[in-house]
Amino acid sequence: MKSVFIAFDQAHYEKIVDILTRSNCRGYTAFNDVQGRGSVKGEPHYGSHAWPGLASAILAVVEDRQVDPLLEKLRHLDEDRPMLGLRAFVWNVEKSI
Repeated sequence: MKSVFIAFDQAHYEKIVDILTRSNCRGYTAFNDVQGRGSVKGEPHYGSHAWPGLASAILAVVEDRQVDPLLEKLRHLDEDRPMLGLRAFVWNVEKSI
């Protein structure tokens, strides 16, 4: 199993949930009102007067075989709206209960 951490502009939320649903990725936790700044490009998301946008994040636990197709769909979404910001990171899940 793998965990996929997805950090994104809040405007992407419904599309990302739809991607997870269509990819049969049922187990995930969403974090709203996340603050941060991407390492590549895009605007900071601080929720301040200068940088009013906020981000969200989702942590999904998926089967190994689901990772590459999921990342490909997320890559397409990021390419369609590059200034919003979207990043995904994959980690091994060592144990679960």
